[in-house]
Amino acid sequence: MSKISQSITKVDHAEKMSGDAKYVADLTFPNMLFGKMVRSTRPHGKIMKIELPDMQAGYGIVDYTDIPGSNGLKVIKSEQPIFAEHEVRFIGESILMVVGSDFDQVKEYAANVKIEYEDLPGVYSIDESIESCVEYQYEHGVVEESFAKAAKIIEETFYTGYQEQTYLETQGAIGIYQDNKVTVIGSLQCPYYVKDAVMYAMGYEKDQVQIIQSTTGGGFGGKEDYPSMIGCQVAIASKKFNCPVKLIFDRREDMVVTPKRHPAKLVYKVALDKNNQITAMDVDIRLDGGAYEGLSSVVLQRSLIAVTGVYKIAALRASGKVMVTNTVPNGAFRGFGAPQSFFAVEMIMSHIAKKIGMSPLDFKKQYLVEQGDQTATHGEFRYPIVLPKMLERAEALSDYSKKYKEYQNQSHEGRFKKGIGISLFLHGCGFTGSGEKDFIRSVVQLVKYEDDSIEILVSNTDMGQGVKTTFSKIVAQVLGIAVDQIKIANPDTDRVPNSGPTVASRSIMVVGKLLERAAEKLKENYKSGEYQMFEEHYVHPEMIPWDIKTFSGDAYPTYSWGVNIVEVEVDTLIAETKLLGVWAIYDVGNAIDDIIMKGQIDGGMLQGLGYASCEKMENVGGTIKQASMTDYIIPTSKDTVNFVSELVDNPYDGGPFGAKGAGELTIIGIAPAYASAVEEAVGHNINFIPVTPEKLMEML
Repeated sequence: MSKISQSITKVDHAEKMSGDAKYVADLTFPNMLFGKMVRSTRPHGKIMKIELPDMQAGYGIVDYTDIPGSNGLKVIKSEQPIFAEHEVRFIGESILMVVGSDFDQVKEYAANVKIEYEDLPGVYSIDESIESCVEYQYEHGVVEESFAKAAKIIEETFYTGYQEQTYLETQGAIGIYQDNKVTVIGSLQCPYYVKDAVMYAMGYEKDQVQIIQSTTGGGFGGKEDYPSMIGCQVAIASKKFNCPVKLIFDRREDMVVTPKRHPAKLVYKVALDKNNQITAMDVDIRLDGGAYEGLSSVVLQRSLIAVTGVYKIAALRASGKVMVTNTVPNGAFRGFGAPQSFFAVEMIMSHIAKKIGMSPLDFKKQYLVEQGDQTATHGEFRYPIVLPKMLERAEALSDYSKKYKEYQNQSHEGRFKKGIGISLFLHGCGFTGSGEKDFIRSVVQLVKYEDDSIEILVSNTDMGQGVKTTFSKIVAQVLGIAVDQIKIANPDTDRVPNSGPTVASRSIMVVGKLLERAAEKLKENYKSGEYQMFEEHYVHPEMIPWDIKTFSGDAYPTYSWGVNIVEVEVDTLIAETKLLGVWAIYDVGNAIDDIIMKGQIDGGMLQGLGYASCEKMENVGGTIKQASMTDYIIPTSKDTVNFVSELVDNPYDGGPFGAKGAGELTIIGIAPAYASAVEEAVGHNINFIPVTPEKLMEML
């Protein structure tokens, strides 16, 4: 490879295109049994009685009484039970699993389990809830004084809904128990998360639990925490029955019981002086956490860090809570709390601009952060910020300003109206706060065998995003060898060190950098024909220490940046919105592979457009109404246009070959750009997503 970003064929291309790749549903083992979960049909209630059908020999159940260790899902806290004991807190909560050799018979037995409940009061929305499981707040500058002296105070409330990950492959795992050791094979993002959870549930030591990632058909955050749940369930079942046990979800079950993107209510209060300059912001965020906390605390952290977007705000107060409801627990989804905040901050900035007679872009340009400025949490933007250059290029590609003026002056008559919207955004690269330094502490190994082949040993998983290819390219580029001399298998915790989870846009920047360092050491000490192994440990860069108690410091070592522009045409008679154009400029440092990065851009933006326009999911009385791919609408190729996207060159020395985090950045800014375009077309401010035709019709 002459240049690291020059695209190559993915290393797992042949395996997947030929059909040889084995997903967890493809795997079979001798004497394997099948599991089917019996779940709560009540959002909140006491379990009064369970009546099992008569089962033939070889069939049975697994419930909380079979757990050899602790009945708690180890995530950040361990409050969610693996199997409910005496109380259920959401529809779909696991109560017991029916297990046996014939799956059709297992399903029939599961359908005939009868459970009597005593119903308890339920809470189903942010506004109803009075109980929070997580709270944070921080403040800087003279907030009260700024509001007291304000010439204008503008306050708006924004709402964002659920979003379902809709990965192609549903959740699934197989547990295998043998010789006082349990192995879990599954579709997952974070092998060591699953290992820790299974150890806790089984009461086992490290050498008694092995986790192997099977080829995984998509995750988008949805396989960050939930595989720990089913990993524990199949581990417990395999020990009880002393046989391998397979648990695979159908699509409806997957959509009803797995974590979603958190619905949010975001209240922005902004003070302006007599010159229409922003002097202060007061922001309150409420996330719907569902019945259990899970990963919600870290999601809220990222939401609060992002409240001011890419803007300098002299005085800021930010507070946030995760509210407890009797609904499905919410968790990780690409962007991890940032899309909610960026929707709100970009929309409020646009709305203020219009109130004072400025274009949104001209107004926003006044407040752009620059290198050396403080972050919202009193960290520092240490590295070059090239947003002005990115905006210049975005203007050249889209004619944004020209079209904005033209559409402002379009006739009020006529059925079809056009609009164009813009958003500016960033994404903190890596795990939030002190996670990388204090909790993850990544380790990688690079092995050279006697035949001079090289193997990468990491726990990061390829879910289709191409990390096997990009890791291989990094090592090959340093060593000056062909990529096909590099081996990288799906992670097996018995073989690979803990390089951390495949989340938070951290794989390339953090783990890729460690592999780059290991490859450099191998190159310096290369001995042909000999076995060599080089291990690298994460070293945190010099930065302002993160303090979660005061919610201050550097939350991330660096940031990726983006500009999105969306142009639409709205049919005001039937409230149908047609995309006319989408333009995007990104700063991801240096792309490790141009085609893989293009896939991240196109996929992320299409997901973001779905979040903004059509991915409606309602929880009514604790019941998910859109629980199938028929009812939950995601955008397809027929709903979009060709995306025009470019990267700017802005290498980061803390990443391999200058690379920064990229995967999550691409979904964050598209929703406010879309909503801004629609509101410009119809002449009404929008403070919610998704902007479905039904909602738009109400406005019109």
